[in-house]
Amino acid sequence: MTSTQDRPAGPGRPALMLTMATAGFALNFWAWALLSPLGPLFKDSLKLTAFEQALMVAVPVVVGSLGRIPVGALTDRYGGRIMFPVLSALTALPVLFLGLAGHSSLAALLIGGFFLGLGGTSFAIGVPFVNAWFPPERRGLAIGVFGAGMGGTAISALTTVPLVKAGSVATPFLITAAVLVGYAILAAALLRDAPGRAVPTEPLARRMRETLRLAVTWQASALYAIAFGGYVAFSVYLPAYLKTGYGLAQTDAANRMAGFVLFAVVMRPVGGWLSDRFGPVRVLGGVFAVVTACAAVQAFSPGLMPLGTVAFLAMAAALGAGSGAVFAMVAMLVPANKVGSVTGIVGAAGGLGGFIPPLVMGALYGGLGSYALGLAALALVAAAALAFTATVAKRALQQHFRAEKGLNPGV
Repeated sequence: MTSTQDRPAGPGRPALMLTMATAGFALNFWAWALLSPLGPLFKDSLKLTAFEQALMVAVPVVVGSLGRIPVGALTDRYGGRIMFPVLSALTALPVLFLGLAGHSSLAALLIGGFFLGLGGTSFAIGVPFVNAWFPPERRGLAIGVFGAGMGGTAISALTTVPLVKAGSVATPFLITAAVLVGYAILAAALLRDAPGRAVPTEPLARRMRETLRLAVTWQASALYAIAFGGYVAFSVYLPAYLKTGYGLAQTDAANRMAGFVLFAVVMRPVGGWLSDRFGPVRVLGGVFAVVTACAAVQAFSPGLMPLGTVAFLAMAAALGAGSGAVFAMVAMLVPANKVGSVTGIVGAAGGLGGFIPPLVMGALYGGLGSYALGLAALALVAAAALAFTATVAKRALQQHFRAEKGLNPGV
């Protein structure tokens, strides 16, 4: 099997591929997040309960998460050159359905949201695609830059409600579908897989078994479930939380959620860059310490200005940086021909980490009239992740470097 680490690459080609992959990720995430900003609108128009609203925005999350497992394995086999345009074109179909007919009932929203989850699987395409184009010492930053494409959720947050007000409920869906089709055509023309890309020859079932036997698969999954899962949970549920808990108008709540998302997006490549320089364990340790403290503060429902805003923005920065650091660790520890498969499983864990909290928050608020218990639980989970990082994850990286290089850097 040919290694990707010593391949030649034309000047500027890696940067172009990174740009195209990041754009594809952002556009598919834009589609994936279309239902969240409209949650309050559908709650009022369809008379949904708090739990039904949470379920509506969570369904695309869980489908997009679990779908990363087969999509990552398929990307290892067929490459991003094929997978990105195909997935983008397929994602346009449920977007059209939701815009034209799928917003008339809860059942239709759940069906459309199920297939909308396709957009969330794009992450499992981009990580192995980008990983193959860059040398090991630059992969943390490169994958972090690609991961900034999760800012597609900010595009959705900033544009969906204004587009509905300017046109109709169908308007944002129709525009997003057209953009996805345009990207699919452009990606088919421009994307190329890295020369010498490691292509697995084993059957899919065997590859998945080998992937599941890797300790890093489970370690990274646990950390990503909290780092990226926390980001996803807030990005889909924050508008409802701010409207219900602080009485904000729908547009104001959506704009504040967009600010949370943008801050996390900016910090994701920073987390990758810091991991290249100082090691992912140090970065993750700082991340989970910040999340623990801020979630504990927010559990007491402080005023939104300034303490609540500071707590949420600090959590956004930490969760974004942590998401980048986890995949810097994956790039260090995972063989090139298994990056897609591992990414699929780790990405699924991250998405599932974002699926459960909105349901829990909706159920707790419906039963207790308060979000405090849910935020306290987040603080405890983040503290557990901090302990896991300082022990299990640190030992794994130390063992890897001793085995591969005979040294023990300050992981």
